[in-house]
Amino acid sequence: MTALRFWTRGLAAPCLIFVAANVWLYRSGADIAFASWAFFDPIQAHWRGADAWLTNAALHSGGRWLIRGIVFAAVTFWLSTFRAAAPPWRRPAAYFVLAMVLTLGITGFLKTITNVDCPWDLTVFGGRFPYVPLFGDRPDELRPGRCFPAAHAGSGYALMALYFVFRDRSRRLAHFGLSAGLLVGLVFGLAQQSRGAHFVSHDLWSAMLAWFIPLTLYALVFRCELWMVTRTRSYAGSSRWRWRRRTTAAVSSSGP
Repeated sequence: MTALRFWTRGLAAPCLIFVAANVWLYRSGADIAFASWAFFDPIQAHWRGADAWLTNAALHSGGRWLIRGIVFAAVTFWLSTFRAAAPPWRRPAAYFVLAMVLTLGITGFLKTITNVDCPWDLTVFGGRFPYVPLFGDRPDELRPGRCFPAAHAGSGYALMALYFVFRDRSRRLAHFGLSAGLLVGLVFGLAQQSRGAHFVSHDLWSAMLAWFIPLTLYALVFRCELWMVTRTRSYAGSSRWRWRRRTTAAVSSSGP
């Protein structure tokens, strides 16, 4: 299987789910309905997670520092690989750093240009601005919105890049990385929704971006090859490292 075919197969099912879910959210009005039912108290006009320690200090502030710490550790580890000659972890570490930085950076940048309000800003939830459907024609006189896509949930979903780091090394670790990314992103997303910061659709777009960017980087930039160094033993008995182009499971398997 070519890298391009791997990329298209890796996008097929997520794109179908993503499109179907977005169409349903848009046509049903489930964004507002779910937020009203699960997280907003209409009697007190208050978001249930707005003042909670768990959602604010632990999952929002603490979550940001967790992701920053992971990225810092990954960068430090990648730089440390230059102390040895062609270590096997240099390329996977470089991939993970790039995947995390690009996912976080692109998601954060999109928030500044999409002009979408947070739920807590909307009149239906006691705010000052009217609800405008996603990608609807927002009145020009309103101040710019800065809430779409969901950057905090996206930072958790970005950990799905670990799936591609370990995919050719250990399927168990790869699936653990994928599950960890989905779980952390989901928890971060629900915490932010409970504070009134985002709708379900915001998190859905963040999850799709956090899959699309690492997948594209893995398949089209790194060509499905992260592990390219193997250890060999010479006839004299001494160990040394040498480069060998490794045929990865990505090229030979049926899909991601």
